[in-house]
Amino acid sequence: MRLRILSCEVFYREVSRLIADSPNTSDVEFLPRGLHNLGTERMAARLQERIDAAQDDKCDAICLVYGLCNNGVLGLSSATKRLVIPRVHDCIAIFLGSHEKYQEYFDKHPGTYYRTTGWYERMDSSGAGEDGVMEKLGITLKREKLIEQYGEENADYILETMGSLTEHYDRVTFISMGLLCEDEFEQRAIQEAKDKDWTFDKIEGSMELLRKCIDGDWDNQFLVLEPGQSIQPSHDGCIMT
Repeated sequence: MRLRILSCEVFYREVSRLIADSPNTSDVEFLPRGLHNLGTERMAARLQERIDAAQDDKCDAICLVYGLCNNGVLGLSSATKRLVIPRVHDCIAIFLGSHEKYQEYFDKHPGTYYRTTGWYERMDSSGAGEDGVMEKLGITLKREKLIEQYGEENADYILETMGSLTEHYDRVTFISMGLLCEDEFEQRAIQEAKDKDWTFDKIEGSMELLRKCIDGDWDNQFLVLEPGQSIQPSHDGCIMT
């Protein structure tokens, strides 16, 4: 098959490796990680724009390397091509290889920040072309910038308030995907855990769900829509319908 792949850039290294080894021919477009911060409607609009742009491509299907992503994919549809997406809630399940593996780890460690090579590599790249929710709330601002804008007392108050959003977290977990470049990024995860005085954990991820997506092995872990059908929530174990 010939596939058109639209992927969040946090998967850049993994998707690039799998495309090189796939029996299919794939053209890929990596979209900014910052799309997630734009809110549901604007994220969906950006993705729909790229799906529409691919309608004239000579491809058999358009594959989305996304999860439900806080409903950021709801309503997406393709007019002339099949549209394929993994049945997962977010990118962590894709990195772990399945929704079930993510749920198993989450049940044991609910207060976890998950990190990967791509997450760190693209952490400072909004690239969405406009301020997102995080920027508008000031969450991404450094203390010095907050002081410059609001004064020291107000800056400390803002940082204290924003810190309450993470008070139920106690762990940084680095997901290893078997890439040769990972040592540097694992060390960043270790340092982040130390800085927050949290537990550090390292777990093995899996390329399997990504491989199935790129190789066209679309089993019941994927939602495959025919032209004209749109992605809707299923509110059950299927996640999307």
